[in-house]
Amino acid sequence: MTGAEKTAGTPVGAPRLGREGLDARLVVERGSFRLDVELTAAPGEVVALLGPNGAGKTTALRALAGLVPLSGGHLRLDGAELDRTPPESRPVGVVFQDYLLFPHLSALDNVAFGPRCQGAGKARARAQAADWLERMGLAEHAGAKPRRLSGGQAQRVALARALATHPRLLLLDEPLAALDARTRLDVRAELRRHLADFEAVAVLVTHDPLDAMVLADRLVVVEHGEVVQEGAPADIARRPRTGYIAQLVGLNLYRGTADGHTVRLDTGPAITTTEVLSGPVFVAFPPSAATLHRDRPAGSSARNLWHCTVAGMETLGDRIRADLTGELPLAADLTAVAAAELDLRPGAEVWATVKAAATHTYPA
Repeated sequence: MTGAEKTAGTPVGAPRLGREGLDARLVVERGSFRLDVELTAAPGEVVALLGPNGAGKTTALRALAGLVPLSGGHLRLDGAELDRTPPESRPVGVVFQDYLLFPHLSALDNVAFGPRCQGAGKARARAQAADWLERMGLAEHAGAKPRRLSGGQAQRVALARALATHPRLLLLDEPLAALDARTRLDVRAELRRHLADFEAVAVLVTHDPLDAMVLADRLVVVEHGEVVQEGAPADIARRPRTGYIAQLVGLNLYRGTADGHTVRLDTGPAITTTEVLSGPVFVAFPPSAATLHRDRPAGSSARNLWHCTVAGMETLGDRIRADLTGELPLAADLTAVAAAELDLRPGAEVWATVKAAATHTYPA
């Protein structure tokens, strides 16, 4: 799928929809906060709404479910207007962050609840529920109450309950947030498999970039109630357009004006790059591309050389990440051995170099 990027206005390259799929502009005004998000998706597509806390992701999901009224815009699913359709009448399935399973019902009856609400008899609803539990690998837990289920099992029951109604739109609100790290890894893989088999539209809300990258076909990044970028996960990871996105994917990101191989930053020095561009651009490079020195490299021919101060340090797995301020604020990754040899500590002065070949420049 070809990704689209956007900074404002109408998304470029969004899927062209006929009567099938999701076509929405969600405008919600609540006090001083305004959400204005355009969202389209084709059947079989998984779209992730990604953004920081307070960006409006959950508000958008609740608007799709009918739990929050629209202040403006439109909401069409498979060509049908849903703006004024009550939540219980929408062909929408929801998996909430805390799953919200009925504590007094067994796993089987939790899943059968949806078909029963659609008019299926008890025996038929239970048969459908049993089939879904088997698909989820939970047949032996059909009689268990939610309190007897593990986090991963509860998540799969909640997903089965949502899918049992055969929704045309599946909404998942932070579906893996309540799981521990090991369970999350396994359930993420299972969820990806189930979403791959889902024939309608799925919208995932998350603040976890790994969940979004693994589960979604397309990312829509929301900040301050607006879409700031959208596209395929690989495209967004390679070409972030805001500091928030760059931090998520682990890149140093700067904006400036290019003139050939030189980019003069809006705030800061110039950066030498290998690409030849002209006009407004972004420049990005990974923290691992920065090499640190306690003294200015003697006879260095490096054109990307900046005097910095260590503002902070943190351990990331087997690496140390140094947060630097100074001529060019940046993050640099190095081994624990290298950090010790440099005697790095907050307040230490260092020189940072980055090879031009390690940078990536693209139009702003």
